[in-house]
Amino acid sequence: MHMAHNRTIRTLCMYGLISNPLRGTISLEAKPTYLNLHKLQPHISPTCATMFRFARKIKVGAPSLTPSLTKKAGAFAFGAVTGTVLAVTFPLNVEKPKFTEDLTQLIREFKASQPISNDAVKAAAVPQFPQLDEFDFGNDQRPIKLRMEDFIKKMQKEIVAELETLDDTSTFRVDEWQRGLNGEGGGGISCVLQDGKVFEKAGVNISIVHGLLPPMAVQKMKADHKSIRPSNDGNLPFYACGLSMVLHPVNPMAPTVHLNYRYFETMNSDGTTQAWWFGGGSDLTPSYLFEEDAVHFHKTLKEACDKHDKDYYRKFKKWCDEYFVIKHRQEARGVGGIFFDDLENKDPEELFGFIRSSLRSFLPSYMPIIQRRKDLPYTPEEKQWQQLRRGRYVEFNLVNDRGTAFGLQTPSARIESILMSLPLTASWMYDHRPSEGSREERLLKILKEPREWV
Repeated sequence: MHMAHNRTIRTLCMYGLISNPLRGTISLEAKPTYLNLHKLQPHISPTCATMFRFARKIKVGAPSLTPSLTKKAGAFAFGAVTGTVLAVTFPLNVEKPKFTEDLTQLIREFKASQPISNDAVKAAAVPQFPQLDEFDFGNDQRPIKLRMEDFIKKMQKEIVAELETLDDTSTFRVDEWQRGLNGEGGGGISCVLQDGKVFEKAGVNISIVHGLLPPMAVQKMKADHKSIRPSNDGNLPFYACGLSMVLHPVNPMAPTVHLNYRYFETMNSDGTTQAWWFGGGSDLTPSYLFEEDAVHFHKTLKEACDKHDKDYYRKFKKWCDEYFVIKHRQEARGVGGIFFDDLENKDPEELFGFIRSSLRSFLPSYMPIIQRRKDLPYTPEEKQWQQLRRGRYVEFNLVNDRGTAFGLQTPSARIESILMSLPLTASWMYDHRPSEGSREERLLKILKEPREWV
């Protein structure tokens, strides 16, 4: 039996979530059966039910059988088939499912509940219905902003779990915060890891905020969105949600990566949507360039773009090269990726699909790179060069980045989350010039003239 399945079974049995399938299996009908979790609710603890909502697959059967997560009428259900193994797997790794630390911790927090009986399982059986991709919302008719909230929460958990598994010795501090008094302006969840084995600083944040935009911010937005109509006092009701992430590795051979995907709405006084758009992107910032890393990163982003529009990668790669420029230095921050804003020119469902594909491409775009570079040897001089490049990163974020400026200008902004993107350490040396012909000089030449990587 697969090791991950063994570990899952031991953990679930230990806390009474299931009967031990090695001693007496849950017997189901031979044909695939779906279990309505609402009907199972009385038979499991509330925390068990929470864990089930995180799950990607629940299966009873041989490890080779992989029924997918499905959905019907807004209620999640999980495929199950007859067999001798029950396993719960989670979408926390692009290569193979893992039972990861955040869910293990969740299980530790509740006391043992009664095992689910055969009768309870049979009573929860519902007819088959079409299987959907884990992030396909099917016939979900809720507003896009609510589905976007669900999506970024799920992706935050996945990414944090993968990074904790990689870093091995450190865990993220999970900081839930509210905006305004009693949270009337929304809030978010900031997950930050510092002084880890792999990452000197890593932040994976989500925010779901709403309120009134001040007149200064409204005027800037009107340049790109003619339909925006502020109230008589110049303010404008708004809603925004998104996931933002910056990872600063310890090893100077491993690149920093940044990601942000967001949805924004302005509203009329009656709460109806006035204007909406998506924005986001992902970009790579190496201190030492390995060309194969840049090629892999860009290729993965291009594949995500091409699923939706063959022109997206070319257009958004150019936009990224033009946006992430430290203007007072006349050099790019890194080797780029994709960047876009004010994306509203297609059906919102189609654009939401593009956002999902782009965010889901992060793990396959970056994890192979950090795995290759995190343990490479380096010298004190190479570490110092990384600190200088981090200084450039700080300069761009504080001087040139519109997102940072917008966040700091927003009333009741959470400064800690906005400045999460800054590295833990950085340095500036007066008139530093790399040696001629060095790897450092070669990087600077590329940053002066962006290249096509795919």
